[in-house]
Amino acid sequence: MKKAAFKRVVLKLSGEALQGRLGSGIDYDVIASIARQIKEVKSLGIEITIVIGGGNIFRGIAGSSRGIDRVSADYMGMLATVINGLALQGALESAGVFTRVQTAIAMEELAEPYIRRRAIRHLEKGRVVIFVGGTGNPYFTTDTTAALRAIEIGADVILKATKVDGVYSSDPVKNKKARKYDTLRYIDVLKKGLKVMDATATSLCMDNKLPIIVFNLQKEGNIKRVMTGEKIGTIIKG
Repeated sequence: MKKAAFKRVVLKLSGEALQGRLGSGIDYDVIASIARQIKEVKSLGIEITIVIGGGNIFRGIAGSSRGIDRVSADYMGMLATVINGLALQGALESAGVFTRVQTAIAMEELAEPYIRRRAIRHLEKGRVVIFVGGTGNPYFTTDTTAALRAIEIGADVILKATKVDGVYSSDPVKNKKARKYDTLRYIDVLKKGLKVMDATATSLCMDNKLPIIVFNLQKEGNIKRVMTGEKIGTIIKG
């Protein structure tokens, strides 16, 4: 049996990852697959937290470009992450994985408030903790949420699940000659303007020496591969 490469991780899921081939909304086959994979790696003793986006339902910056006040649009995006988090919780618990959803925006009937010590205690008890509601503040992305929560709870790494198999010099869909990076330094990500995480999130990781691994979520089994240290995707550090 493979051994865990990390003790505690933050798995960053974009909202778009949950929509699968639907174009928007939630593809329940996708979240069922994620739940199966997380259940498998939980058996290795890894403490798992998940930060989830809301772009499959509503993206704040897109809403603001259509005339919605930016602050209101960002809050709408945060609410979309709550919907995704509850859907993922349902899939995980159907698979037999105990979970807690913690939100940065108070909504007591749906989820616990984010409390760092409580989140860590849940992890120690073997529960998966899903962080929703972003940071609770407009103008910050869920990438920044992932970096912030990872630092707060003492995670070993951020595992950023995407639609591609790593970081490329340009969009590999539009440019067939785009070069894939196996490793990158934080400063190179910032200088080259690579679309890995936003600059705030990347800077937070750089300042706190928190590695980021970007990998393809759409290939079944990749969650286990990355959590057991298999060399897939792109690692950002140093």
